[in-house]
Amino acid sequence: MGQPSAWQAALAEAITDPAELLEAVGLGSQMLPAALAAARDFPLRVPRGFVARMAKGDPDDPLLRQVLPLDAECHEAYGFGRDPVGDLAAMVAPGVLHKYHGRVLLTATGACAVHCRYCFRRHYPYGQATAASGHWRDALAHVAADPAVSEVILSGGDPLMLPDWRLHEFTQALEVLEQVRRLRIHTRLPVVLPERVDQGLLGWLAGVRLQKVMVVHANHPREIDASVRAAFARIRESGVTLLNQSVLLRGVNDDVATLASLSETLFEAGALPYYLHMLDRVRGAAHFEVAEAAAQALMGQLAAQLPGYLVPRLVRELPGADAKLALAVSAGGGSAQEPNA
Repeated sequence: MGQPSAWQAALAEAITDPAELLEAVGLGSQMLPAALAAARDFPLRVPRGFVARMAKGDPDDPLLRQVLPLDAECHEAYGFGRDPVGDLAAMVAPGVLHKYHGRVLLTATGACAVHCRYCFRRHYPYGQATAASGHWRDALAHVAADPAVSEVILSGGDPLMLPDWRLHEFTQALEVLEQVRRLRIHTRLPVVLPERVDQGLLGWLAGVRLQKVMVVHANHPREIDASVRAAFARIRESGVTLLNQSVLLRGVNDDVATLASLSETLFEAGALPYYLHMLDRVRGAAHFEVAEAAAQALMGQLAAQLPGYLVPRLVRELPGADAKLALAVSAGGGSAQEPNA
């Protein structure tokens, strides 16, 4: 075998030991017992480049808070379960989720470069539900059988954890299906592991004949450093429309100054703010939840500060619904709800 690529080498060096993470950010061992206990249920993984963006000596650093296992994860909370958005009920083939008209989502792999503690698929059965297994046959067969499917969404885990040849294998077969017009890729790697945006990946993206949309995932403006901005620029040069989705997280971005800065930073880096998700109520993440009324108030303040194209849509995903539910603040200060495509 040849030498690993730069991104694979960086991934191999990711921190997986809570003690090492705490030492890297200049914190003592007081939080270690709880971190070890929480990591037994959902392991720690975070690239060193992402850790380098964290403030040292601050246990409440918003980037650290997203990845450090906490004691709060071990506490049961009413209404928080293992499948918060109804993925399993929507699975029509291994790793193939068909929730909404015209779109099919594939959980391409269970692997990810970072284990976000609020991840709504932290309990997902990837071992039995990965679309890339069997050379994508079940996934492609389902898409081919439904002429209404015009968009295929690659998700995970993180689809960019797959090697370039596997991504090429899939899109080559997908492009044969005449009804498919768009490929959407949901990924956190350009933010947490920008090394992944290398010539191999860019060559694959440039060669895809479908319309290409990449939805990246950043929750705080400090996640966007020079390496991430460079990765975004290379992605856009490959003919990709770049959007961002965030999750509203208590203690991370639940204030209007942070959200405004995030939108401005993303847009300057070439990514349009797209969605701000209410927390999916997955077991182990209750400490991140922001109340809906508070979220709507934040969005009202954000809309008063920014032009409309910089205000993401506040949405909630409900199991079994025909679309995501968009939550909007009216001019009079009350709330309104509308289905979102």
